[in-house]
Amino acid sequence: MRLPGRLAAAIEVLTDVETRHRPVSEALKAWGINNRFAGAGDRAAIGNLVYDALRKRASHAAAMGSDSPRALVLAVAMRDWGETPEALNAAFADDSHAPEALSEAEVAGATADLSKAPPVAQSDFPQWLVPSLERAFGADWIAEGAAMAGRPSLDLRANALKAGPEKVVKSLARFAPQPTTIAPFGITMPAGPRDARTPNVTTDEGYQKGWFEVQDQGSQIVAALAGAREGEQVLDLCAGAGGKTLALAATMGNKGQIFAYDSDRSRLAPIYDRLKRNGVRNAQVRAPNDGALDDLIGKMDRVVVDAPCTGTGTWRRRPDTKWKLTPELLAQRQSEQAALLVEAARYVKPGGTLVYITCSILPEENDDQTAAFLAANSGFQTIDMARAWRQALITDLPEGLATNGGGICLTPRRTNTDGFYCHLLRKA
Repeated sequence: MRLPGRLAAAIEVLTDVETRHRPVSEALKAWGINNRFAGAGDRAAIGNLVYDALRKRASHAAAMGSDSPRALVLAVAMRDWGETPEALNAAFADDSHAPEALSEAEVAGATADLSKAPPVAQSDFPQWLVPSLERAFGADWIAEGAAMAGRPSLDLRANALKAGPEKVVKSLARFAPQPTTIAPFGITMPAGPRDARTPNVTTDEGYQKGWFEVQDQGSQIVAALAGAREGEQVLDLCAGAGGKTLALAATMGNKGQIFAYDSDRSRLAPIYDRLKRNGVRNAQVRAPNDGALDDLIGKMDRVVVDAPCTGTGTWRRRPDTKWKLTPELLAQRQSEQAALLVEAARYVKPGGTLVYITCSILPEENDDQTAAFLAANSGFQTIDMARAWRQALITDLPEGLATNGGGICLTPRRTNTDGFYCHLLRKA
């Protein structure tokens, strides 16, 4: 397929997403099934167009004077991919699968100046979240939003139980991997421009042998900050598919015991194969049954709560969720998080640590939650995050990461990671 056909396909997919209210991944898969003539390169390019359109939906709509799928996709082609209106119209005229020629308003959108546009357009954040974002980032909230509207890198974590970063880099040399800037076992492949394809590293021999896992550098950092040590008893209360369980096991050198639990059995299902492939021997999976964790009450050195949240920190990877988030969903997540903190506290032994993590950038899910918990639980106190950072990552805590409430917040702009929050609480 040539660019005009790819643009038309992206408009079709984005229309499907908006009219049927389904995830981008499902719409792209359905389009691929119905158009089997499209090659892998075509599907990657169409996916990039759709995701780029959603990442910058507000700014592109402001430039084009419309938020229609056509306007957004054309904005990506001209404002992000560097195509000129003249080149597009010439290509459209020579391709039967192309969209209609650009209108005068669309041509003007290619070079529209957004420096005086409303702040929400410049930031590509939903309007209703502005007060929260101003609380989180102060005057930097627009810049934080612009960074979150970019493409994410592909990050890996070398599995210290089987391989070091050098071995993984050598195995993936064809993809030009680089060391991450903070996570000591991290490897990254920056996102490419335009129609660049994300490397399919899971087909690599090293992945099959358990040398590495796909894991954002931010997730690696907060897993390291959990501070798990050899010989400890650790409960991963919201283990999901096991990403942080695997990282904790590597940090502990397979010594001690990790109890991996999740209230949703389907989320937990992939963990068994991942544990085996990674060579993890110190993890015990607890299925969600009545009393499944009763024998752990008051005995855990560390309880890790990777709490369910709005996922605002992952908007680079799932931009469609940015525009679907509602106050009602935020309130629901806050209720779940508060209950989880109370539940987690039951398992922490005296002198033990409660690790609260979210992939959110909103203070309602972060500092507000830990502040409310501390107010109701005088037996816990905040651990110095600067000291924890030095111990876990052997560097000083970068300026600007500490939050007013005693946690730390990672963002694409600050750390070139997804958005993550981490707060450590010690039981007296």
